[in-house]
Amino acid sequence: MDGVIDNSRRMIRRGSKSFSAAARLFDKSTRESAYMLYAWCRYCDDQIDGQNLGLGPAAACPASLAQIKNLCRETRHALAGDTMTHPVFIAFQRVVQQHRIPHRYPLELLEGFAMDVEQRRYPDLEDTLLYCYHVAGVVGIMMAHVMGVRDQESLHRAADLGIAFQLTNIARDVMDDARVGRIYLPAGWLEDSGITAGEMQHPRHRRTVCAAVRRLLLEAEPYYHSAVQGFSSLGFRSAWAVATARGVYRDIGRLVAKRGPDAWDRRAVVSRRRKMYRALQGGAQALAAVSLGRLRRQTPRGNLWRKSDL
Repeated sequence: MDGVIDNSRRMIRRGSKSFSAAARLFDKSTRESAYMLYAWCRYCDDQIDGQNLGLGPAAACPASLAQIKNLCRETRHALAGDTMTHPVFIAFQRVVQQHRIPHRYPLELLEGFAMDVEQRRYPDLEDTLLYCYHVAGVVGIMMAHVMGVRDQESLHRAADLGIAFQLTNIARDVMDDARVGRIYLPAGWLEDSGITAGEMQHPRHRRTVCAAVRRLLLEAEPYYHSAVQGFSSLGFRSAWAVATARGVYRDIGRLVAKRGPDAWDRRAVVSRRRKMYRALQGGAQALAAVSLGRLRRQTPRGNLWRKSDL
C-alpha cells in the first residue's frame, strides 16, 4: 500500500466527512489525487488555526507570520522539486507534478491563510469574496486541474463553487470565528445594523447577526448556480462527486438559515440519509451534464465577482 496516499486518505476521512464521502465517487486515480491535495490544504490550515484535522475551535492566539513564512518556504521547496520528507509535502509535490498545477494557486492559498494571521478586516462584500477566493476558490481551481480541466470558463466555475463553499463555512462558523477575533462578515453590514465586531457574540445581537448571515447565504446562491454550468466539462465520475459535494454543502447553509438565531448552539451537520439523497441527486445531475448539458450553451456568469487573471 502507498503510505503517502494512505496517510492522505486518513486525513480527509477524519478532517471532513462531507468531502470524504463525495470524494469516494471519483475514479480511483482522481480520488487519490484529491486525497493528496486535501492533505496539504488541511495541514496548512491546521498550522494556522492551531487545530488537528480541523477539529476543535481555532486557537485564540493566532499563528505568527514566521509560521506562514515556514509554510511558504516548504511549499516552494516542494514546487521546485526538492526532496521532501514530510508525508503531506510529498503528497502535495506528487499531485502538483502529476497534474501540472500552476504554482500560483497553492501560493495564493497561503496568501489567504496570511489574511487570517493578520486578522484582516473585510469592509465590503467584495473584500469577503476576495478572501473566499484565496482560501477556497483556488482549491476549486486546483481540483479542476486534477480533473483535467484547464479552460478559463471552467476554472471560473470551479472558483465559484469554492467561493460558495467558503461563504457557507463563514455562515456556519461565524460565532466560533468571532471568539478568536476573525470577522468575515462585511463590516459595513454590521455597522449598518449598529453592531461592532467586538459585540457580535452578545446574545442581544443574535437576531441581527442571523439576518446578516442569511444575507451572506443569499449571496452564495448565484455562485452555487454558476458552478453547475461547469459540470459539463467534467467526466461523469468527477461531475458526480462535485455535484454531490455541492448539494451537501448547500444543505449546511440551508440548515443554518432554518435554525435562525439558534444556528450556532450546535454545529450544523447534514445527516447521513441526506448525504445519500444528495449523492443520488448528484448522479442524476452529472448524467444530465455530460449528455444534454454539453449540447447547451452555458448561462453567462453575469455580474458575479471574479478574479480577472486566472
